[in-house]
Amino acid sequence: MANSPLAQNASDGVGLYEKYVNPQWVRLLDVLQMNVRYSRCVGTELHTEDGRKILDFNSGYCVHNAGHNHPLIKAAIIAELERDGAAMLQTGVPELAGVLGAQLCAQAGGKLTKAFFASSGSEGVEAAIKFSRAHTGRAGLLSARGSFHGLTCGALSLMSDSFWKDGFGPMLPEVEMVSFGALDELATKLATKRFAAFIVEPVQVEAGLRIPDPEYLKQTQALCRRYGTLFVLDEVQTGLHRTGPFLAAHHFGVEPDMIILAKALSGGLIPVGAVLMTDAVYNSTYSSFKRSIVHTSTYSENALAMRAGLATLDVLENERLGERATRLGQQLREMLAARLDGYEMIREIRGIGMLTAIEFRAPKRLRLRIPFEAFARIHPAMFGQVVVMHLFRDKGILTQICGNNFLVLKISPPLIVTEEQLEQFVDGIGEIVELMHSKGRFWSEALGMARRVIGAI
Repeated sequence: MANSPLAQNASDGVGLYEKYVNPQWVRLLDVLQMNVRYSRCVGTELHTEDGRKILDFNSGYCVHNAGHNHPLIKAAIIAELERDGAAMLQTGVPELAGVLGAQLCAQAGGKLTKAFFASSGSEGVEAAIKFSRAHTGRAGLLSARGSFHGLTCGALSLMSDSFWKDGFGPMLPEVEMVSFGALDELATKLATKRFAAFIVEPVQVEAGLRIPDPEYLKQTQALCRRYGTLFVLDEVQTGLHRTGPFLAAHHFGVEPDMIILAKALSGGLIPVGAVLMTDAVYNSTYSSFKRSIVHTSTYSENALAMRAGLATLDVLENERLGERATRLGQQLREMLAARLDGYEMIREIRGIGMLTAIEFRAPKRLRLRIPFEAFARIHPAMFGQVVVMHLFRDKGILTQICGNNFLVLKISPPLIVTEEQLEQFVDGIGEIVELMHSKGRFWSEALGMARRVIGAI
């Protein structure tokens, strides 16, 4: 077996990935000096084949709320496999979907009483678009600038950043956008009564962790109700206790018509998403016996995903990870504020629950501003990726900058992160911030990355 073509191929998985899947991704990881092989991932720790231990402070973009490979979630999936049950029969009633739907609706609260299951957040957004149009009879869609809703065509149409759209042709028609937090602009748009839904994140994560004023979402909900537009919250990154409560919506006291969930819903082990909605919205789509299958998905309601979802909810509840996210998230921001106080390139530290952002800014001192601006001209993400590279290579911590704001470092470890690990992160980023305010290695490393970027183009 060791000499078989299959075994030989498996030993060169990176090379085969580069050849047959996405060579540009491999090149990017090489440039960032992050192209390592992971041998084992457990909890908050990523173990590499060369013996390194990396702390995960990215969580797969908020997938691993319960940590990597949680033993109880794994056990639930294994037990479901060993049942040899009807995983994807398509012609029976998938009872686990009913159990999971009931639990999700109960925890979400309000008037959310039905669930549609999908395979991803993007697919959930697509479903929300269809359901809102069916319910209102309107074609128009409204979203907020700076949002991130996914990369399928409908979800992408709701996003303002041209980086994600360029080269893919026309997006959905009749989509308009307003500034996040701008109630007057929103009211003007909604008053036209052309929009089926206002689809918005309660916290704009990829825009730099933008947290709205306390009354913004309440007033948004009131405006939507007044003008007959559905109020839809995309909680793909913020749901499942990432911000403390089950939903970020619960911080703001709102009751949306639809909630979109995904990412952390299955413990990071099985693709799954869910759209929770009111009876009225549901009945507008599945309005008759004939239309009972008018919107579905091949992998929707499959037994493994549903079992993983139920196990994940149990872990989040029994380990009280929402309370932990609230307490330790605040503690992290206090530690960061103390450690990074007085550095001119730190604009702000902000966050909610176990979502924290460090926003950087251009330095005032000429000796720092010259290299900062030079690297920004090469690529606007250059500075942030140098910070990410230093944290990964020198401090053994995996992070990432925000997808729509390259000057914001997003900190989103699994909710099981320990106080000692938070202290390790604070020490690590503190040393790197100190380094970037000196004349030396940070900027020479940035120059080295710039050369690799130019060489890779």
